[in-house]
Amino acid sequence: MTKTFKNFIAGQWVAPSTGDYFENRNPANTRDLIGRFPDSGSDDLARAVVSATRGFGHWSRVPAPARGDIIRRIGDLLVDRKETLADAMSREMGKVLAETRGDVQEAIDTAYYAASEGRRLFGYVAPSELRKKWAMSYRRPIGVVGLVTPFNFPLAIPTWKMFPALLCGNSVVLKPSEDVPHTATLLVELLLDAGLPPDVIQLVHGRGDVVGRALVEHPDVPVISFTGSTATGGTVGETCGRLHKRLSLEMGGKNAMIVMDDADLDLALDGVLWGAFGTTGQRCTATSRLLLHRRIHDRFVRRLAEATDRLVLGDGRALKTQVGPLIHQRAREKTEAYVGLAQEQGADVVIGGRRPRGSRLKDGWFYRPTILTGVLPQHRVAQEEVFGPVLSVIRFATFDEAVRINNGVKYGLSSSVYTADVNLAFRALEELDNGITYVNAPTIGAEAHLPFGGIKQTGNGHREVGWEGYHFFSETKVCYVDYSGTLQRAQIDNYD
Repeated sequence: MTKTFKNFIAGQWVAPSTGDYFENRNPANTRDLIGRFPDSGSDDLARAVVSATRGFGHWSRVPAPARGDIIRRIGDLLVDRKETLADAMSREMGKVLAETRGDVQEAIDTAYYAASEGRRLFGYVAPSELRKKWAMSYRRPIGVVGLVTPFNFPLAIPTWKMFPALLCGNSVVLKPSEDVPHTATLLVELLLDAGLPPDVIQLVHGRGDVVGRALVEHPDVPVISFTGSTATGGTVGETCGRLHKRLSLEMGGKNAMIVMDDADLDLALDGVLWGAFGTTGQRCTATSRLLLHRRIHDRFVRRLAEATDRLVLGDGRALKTQVGPLIHQRAREKTEAYVGLAQEQGADVVIGGRRPRGSRLKDGWFYRPTILTGVLPQHRVAQEEVFGPVLSVIRFATFDEAVRINNGVKYGLSSSVYTADVNLAFRALEELDNGITYVNAPTIGAEAHLPFGGIKQTGNGHREVGWEGYHFFSETKVCYVDYSGTLQRAQIDNYD
């Protein structure tokens, strides 16, 4: 019997006001129906905001260390339920268990880091320019926070946003991707089991152009944190700018891995396989461009093609699987279109470039990991985000040329360089125009205590997690205490 799920609004699991539902199926086997989830409307979102506003009223007055204690209990439950959550994520979005376990671990790390920040929401005490006057600042919560999250990290990204927001004293309305509603439901169940007050968290399932739009446009939601495509992020940015909302955008990437001729090629080979084809290329940090020095280009491509051809496709829950499916049919069709376009522009398919043959994978959205050579920096496949298992190989002659190629895209999220030259390594840290640069490691990966984000059309300057995440989800308030007993005028010439 098909299970029907609900929204969590105003402390209760409730059906959508629309009466409509959408199906959630396993992308590795579309015959596997996970359940039916609410196709909610703007009325559902409005009710959630009313409840979240009420929740903010009392949660914001709970001492930050006490809020941290609850988030620590959330982390403990994440540890206890790690395997269950990892299995559910693999079934729902396709990536292999090793990666979904990492997804849960990222949430665990973020929870424990957030818990400790409950005792470190520091302000400043600064000297006043006037006598007998005290000057200081502190961090205070803002209000209802709207979170719009993607499919590729069903647990890590919602918790990256949610735990800092909650720790700072805000309430949260979560609108997860309609591709991964089950993981979001499991997360909210866990939050409630840990003791989070029910009106502090709201979960509203539905389509982005309905529920997501209603959340972004709601006048009583002063903070929006969005992760998704650059095109959608631009629309969100226009709306939030017009409504004077605080906004964090985390959007696309076109990340390059540079391999110099002095690099450890075994290490670089392992790095590009993981960076390009981990999560089936469905990461904003995926290594989608491989820049190879001309002296090592041909032999490295041969080795890479052989290793790529050995990658095992399949259900992410199977032990031998190394590459899972794409998230849905549209994603596979988009990947196919970019490979075809690359060939039209003169690129060659070295390996992959098609759906897998045979009946074993016929019911899933699989596409063979693909390597393209002969790609030029100006080709569309080297400029635009594919979000699939497609690697564009570009030949270069000098490090300066590699820097120009890396920087010559509209995105600026992640980059990496493989080299034994310490001077080039430090030049890369300085000259590669990205929010993140790795030396002798691939472009993917993040740590919960360090800021994450990019520049240019990857984002709008804010960072996820790390200490900067707590700055985004809180306001600075400056306080003055004048105990002189007389009128003292600051910002007036007091030096007569």
